[in-house]
Amino acid sequence: MKERDNRLQQIRELIETSDVCSQNELVERLAQKGCVVTQATLSRDLRRLRINKVATENGYRYMYAGPELVTARDDSNDVAHHRAPIKSIEFSGNFVVIKTRNGYATGLAYDIDMSHSPLILGTIAGADTVFAIMREDADRDDVADFISDFK
Repeated sequence: MKERDNRLQQIRELIETSDVCSQNELVERLAQKGCVVTQATLSRDLRRLRINKVATENGYRYMYAGPELVTARDDSNDVAHHRAPIKSIEFSGNFVVIKTRNGYATGLAYDIDMSHSPLILGTIAGADTVFAIMREDADRDDVADFISDFK
């Protein structure tokens, strides 16, 4: 367990402090730190940590995808810890457009989908926007409250 925790911490640090563009690059950087990991294990670790590859102004890189990881970290001095990942929620018919901080949309969409809410049929995510489809009979206030709970 301690080895895995150490590896997860090293992955978090690398993602926070540098632009990592591929799993191969991440495997190499971990090896430089003395942590040998297979690509399959790394893939599981990235999913566990809610880290996804997202498009940025400078190309693709790995970033935290879920707000729960930021709030679960122990670093209370982290600036990101104090900023809400959801910027806005807007409705158009049965569509919900959720604006997030860059890199958070994929994790939020995943969490919404995995909640199996009777309010939402499904989601599509980009880097900073989640497009969700509400059920016909879903109340907008209930949906807004449901989504806000992910903050």
